[in-house]
Amino acid sequence: MSRLYLLRHAKAGWALPGMRDFDRPLDASGHADAEKMGTAMRSRSYVPDLTLCSNAKRARETLEGLAGQTDTGKVLFFDALYSEDAAGYLRLVRDHGGPGSLLVIGHNPMTEDLAMAISGDGGEAERAMLNHGFPTSGLAVVRFPGDLAKATQGAGYLEAFLTPADP
Repeated sequence: MSRLYLLRHAKAGWALPGMRDFDRPLDASGHADAEKMGTAMRSRSYVPDLTLCSNAKRARETLEGLAGQTDTGKVLFFDALYSEDAAGYLRLVRDHGGPGSLLVIGHNPMTEDLAMAISGDGGEAERAMLNHGFPTSGLAVVRFPGDLAKATQGAGYLEAFLTPADP
């Protein structure tokens, strides 16, 4: 069994004049939410072997908030997680996934689209929450029967969907 953790970056502030969207930092609530999600991951023993993180500033700052509260494993950064679609995200998961667990810190709509595409089944409450949208700092936990390098559409089981508001 393997697990894929899909985390949408925490809440970012608006871009200042002349600032690229890529360089937008987290706002105060985003920093707090990233730390809450790190604590929630640690308390549930959601520990990735490897983390793939977008190179966008808000994603890197989300990773920093998580890492202050829990282990994030080895970390690799990719510009592609800022610009690719859900199919590109799945390619990265397959290229870097193995028999263990993988955390992807990315953006919407790609994170939500991938979570929906790969979750062929799951808990009723979790699927209902995911169907209502993927908020900033939202975490989808998708379990696969085999290796993540062979992850396919509809093959995963959505076992949890967490937000910073969850205890």
